[in-house]
Amino acid sequence: QFKLIVENPDKPVASGLQVKAVVEYTPKCSEDLQDKLTLLVDDDVVHIPLLGLIPYCDLEIESEVNFGEMIANNKLVTKEISITNRGTTSGVFRVLYDGVVLLNIKPARGEIKPKSVRKIKVDICTDVPGVIKEMMKVELESRGCAEVWIKGVVVEQVLKVLGVSCGKVLKCINFGPLYFGTSKTEKIHLYNESPEHVDWVAVLEDNAIGGEMGTDLQGSTDAVLHDLSLKNKDVDISTLILCVPNQGTLLPYEKCLITVCFSPEKFERDFEENDASLVQDYVLFLRFESVGERSVCLQDLSGGATATTRSHSRHVDLALMGSGFPVVLTFKPGTVIHFKDCYLGEQTQVVCTMKNESEFLPVTFSFRKAAHFSISPERGMIKIKSEKEVMISFSPHQIGAFEMKQIIDIIGTGVDKNNVDALKTKSFHQIYLTLLGVCKSKRTSIVFTINPGLTPLISNATGQFVVRGTGQLSDTAPVAILKSTQTQIHTHQKNRNCKDDALIAFPNDRAASLRPSEWNKKYRTIFTKTERYNYVDPEFAYNDFEQLLRKANKKHYTDFISSLRRRRLQKEAAGEFYIYNNPVSIGIKPAEGLKSPNISITDFPEEKPEPKMLPPDDNCMLTSRNLAEIVSKSTNKGVWSWLSPMPSSTQEKEDCRLTLTHKQLHQIFIGPSTIDFGDVCVYSTTTKELHIINNLSVHIWIQIEVEVAELQETSPLSQVVPPLTKTHIPVVFETTTVGMFKSSFSYKINKQHIGHVLVVARAMPIELQLSTKELILSPVPGCLAGTEFRRTVRVCNPRNHPAGFTWRPVTGDRKSAFTIKPTRGIVEPYSDVECEVVWHPGFNTPETGQFILCVRKGNSINLKCLAKVTIHL
Repeated sequence: QFKLIVENPDKPVASGLQVKAVVEYTPKCSEDLQDKLTLLVDDDVVHIPLLGLIPYCDLEIESEVNFGEMIANNKLVTKEISITNRGTTSGVFRVLYDGVVLLNIKPARGEIKPKSVRKIKVDICTDVPGVIKEMMKVELESRGCAEVWIKGVVVEQVLKVLGVSCGKVLKCINFGPLYFGTSKTEKIHLYNESPEHVDWVAVLEDNAIGGEMGTDLQGSTDAVLHDLSLKNKDVDISTLILCVPNQGTLLPYEKCLITVCFSPEKFERDFEENDASLVQDYVLFLRFESVGERSVCLQDLSGGATATTRSHSRHVDLALMGSGFPVVLTFKPGTVIHFKDCYLGEQTQVVCTMKNESEFLPVTFSFRKAAHFSISPERGMIKIKSEKEVMISFSPHQIGAFEMKQIIDIIGTGVDKNNVDALKTKSFHQIYLTLLGVCKSKRTSIVFTINPGLTPLISNATGQFVVRGTGQLSDTAPVAILKSTQTQIHTHQKNRNCKDDALIAFPNDRAASLRPSEWNKKYRTIFTKTERYNYVDPEFAYNDFEQLLRKANKKHYTDFISSLRRRRLQKEAAGEFYIYNNPVSIGIKPAEGLKSPNISITDFPEEKPEPKMLPPDDNCMLTSRNLAEIVSKSTNKGVWSWLSPMPSSTQEKEDCRLTLTHKQLHQIFIGPSTIDFGDVCVYSTTTKELHIINNLSVHIWIQIEVEVAELQETSPLSQVVPPLTKTHIPVVFETTTVGMFKSSFSYKINKQHIGHVLVVARAMPIELQLSTKELILSPVPGCLAGTEFRRTVRVCNPRNHPAGFTWRPVTGDRKSAFTIKPTRGIVEPYSDVECEVVWHPGFNTPETGQFILCVRKGNSINLKCLAKVTIHL
């Protein structure tokens, strides 16, 4: 089968020349051949092997595909299997699988070109946790059947709360007793025990079963039942519990340090109660949830839709316990303390006994400073059920009756909302004492002595008579008996009629009168009114020209500031002119000459309260009660459908560009997360609603991406949902393939935040059912012989698609005596049709018959008919 075509040279081949030989291979059978070609070169023999190979395909496939660990989050996970053709011709493959775990295998069959690779996509739905170990068979051309193992593990996304010190699972935090107004913090670890990242948010369950908010659990049964009314009050529990951070993202197997702070507050009650017995116990639940894992179930009740929220299992609850106690201090002799009367400079003391009546907590106190009173010690701590004595002293600094309000600060640890980790000491409570005291005055005799000369450095320079003998009041200023500036006893005769505006100089100012403060002012002596001599130093004083320059410079700045003020006033006047210069305003002063109308409170329309939105504070907690109120307000509005597909207004465009936080995403309800169509018929169209509730105060933009052919009729795929509005999108399912259908489609919020919805359906073939498969026809009693036998059979359609049918009689050698009407028709979904079977009796007619119910694009059912003839002798 090999042929050599060559001309052997007769002469030696010179250098640089060549000889060409052609080998032809013509296979005559499908087998590989081997031969050799011998080449003689002078004395050397060269053997050249010849191989003749038949073209073939060489297909190879991976023996195992491992999906690894996956989260049960209703997503479709896709892996690719490679089939490689290393041969020289195309090869055919076919995938055989009859399990239920692998959903979609595309393509299930095909052809692979030589020297190429074909990818097969295998989809797995992660809706049920478990271990996946499935085998699918792949028939490969020229290789036979190959086994491919599909392995993987589907686990639940588990969040755990761990203790910081022990590292074990933490179910409850007991803060213990605290005073109202103080705070206590505990640190925990939130652990993501799953192979995928999780976006989480903390929600305070303030309406959970078993929760207590301010109830005295140690009290009597009647008191506890009476305190249950607190649960119905509008109490913001988020002020009691702080969780920082309260939202975030955890990577796979990552821990996050969280600080939980408990700050009990005293609630106001409807009845008076002794502060000593006012104890409030709290039992609350803090839930850490995955963002978006709250689905919505809408039920039509009395014509309206009511929304109820359901949480999936992807959460963890942490119980929080604590008690709030008031500060109870008693004082002996009481809160009003009377001191004995005393004179100025004396001191009286009273011993006050302070007792801490609390059985659980000590008290740290601090007295504030008060005038005329002093306390020793000013601060300290009183242990549980203990007493402490303080000495209160009354030392008046002036004469009179005193009633002072002594403030006692109770010191404790408080929290700063901006920095929860740093607890600071503060005064969280104040107690007031009333201190009463009287200071009397002593009578003293005042003796005046004459100062004969001027002694400015020792006595008063402005008078002759000086007070002596003031006793203990030597630090006060003496009284001037004669005001020399208002008398002319010593005034010189020539200066008595001087009426200029000269200033009076004191005798003791000569040490500082080297130069005058102002050169153009005159000074006179205090007694004789003689003009004082003023020395002007020419080296330090300004001359006339310099004085003018200073005055001009001062005037320049004064004019500049005045011009700025004038320009500002002109600008404000011009602005007011433009405001009022319009066709509406005609220059009339507002309300000039008009009388105010008599307005009644009934004239004002009742304003609807704005929906209570959660503040944007990052430290503010989401509570289940607030979420329920927001959802109820959103769902009470009318259902919006066919909204704008794209943002059009400026506000909508601005809102739809926002990046939402985890807490904001948690307030958007898109569900249900799994749409189960149940049993549907092929070639039918089934619709379910995907509900969207926007509980935010901004617009959101929802875009749905559908790739599978069975959901292509879903519309609209884009909607802008207004604030506090609910809407729905019809999800349409159509299929022509019988079997289990599982697929998911994704949606985006504001083109950033992605979510998934799982669609489940069981596609059933078109099928009709008969009420019976064997029909016995009997004559009606009282009828004549030869009368027809009649009976009906019911054809039922259990599917959601109309089915057409045709009755076909089964006839053998003998003609059938049975007839059925109608012979063809259509059965509507979930309905039935009555068909009448008639047997015509006659001589030698068969008493049995058979019909076949042929369903269009569906099944076939046999109906046996039997005529029961009774012969009476």
